[in-house]
Amino acid sequence: MSHQWSPNNDGIPTESHGQYISAIYRHMQIAISAELAPYRIGSGQYIFLMAIAFGQPITQKALSEKLLIDKTTTAKAISKLEAEGYVRREVDTSDNRYQLLYLTEAGRDVVPKVQEALARVKNKTRKGMTDEEYDKMVSLLKIVLNNLTD
Repeated sequence: MSHQWSPNNDGIPTESHGQYISAIYRHMQIAISAELAPYRIGSGQYIFLMAIAFGQPITQKALSEKLLIDKTTTAKAISKLEAEGYVRREVDTSDNRYQLLYLTEAGRDVVPKVQEALARVKNKTRKGMTDEEYDKMVSLLKIVLNNLTD
């Protein structure tokens, strides 16, 4: 079994999917941050914005569960989106303990721009790959994630 930094017979570190996933993640975050900078949305917030856009109304707890992201990180991201005027909270009338998250008018206006920005980054990552190759890569990454989360 090959590990990320385990040496081969020559004492040279072997390649690992983990090192590529990590590098891809870092480079994608940089590219997404640059694309979203005009809208004051960080690379860590867009996923929450999009999930609210396509799942509103939603509670913060349900959002955390849906995205598999801890509650503290979700709270910080929602606070930032709220401060930028993209998200608003309303008390859940069926259960006063919870607040429902909605997009504001500014949030609804920015979603298509965020979608375009994300599409530009995605298209850049797909260069040199067929649709079938891309789909296979995503399928394999899902298997890796499922293996780690089971």
